[in-house]
Amino acid sequence: MAIVIWLIVGLALWHLTIFVPDHFWGGIVGALLGSVGGALVTGAIVQVALGRGLNDVDMLTFLAAIPGFLAGAYLVYRIGERTEDPEFQLQD
Repeated sequence: MAIVIWLIVGLALWHLTIFVPDHFWGGIVGALLGSVGGALVTGAIVQVALGRGLNDVDMLTFLAAIPGFLAGAYLVYRIGERTEDPEFQLQD
């Protein structure tokens, strides 16, 4: 059940990326994958660190996915920004 919560939190917060300029690597799909992937990773790390199973859920299960969403979305955004920046483009 915890995996479903992390997935839904990442998906729900992904909708907030419309307020950010679209510089995500892979566009809106890249933002989706970064958001959901980050939420799953940090949620799992917190769940394992607390020694809980996947069926032991509470409000902390929900809150553990939020930093992962932020980290995943930020990482995909920065990668996309670097690939679009002419300063970082390869010269022929």
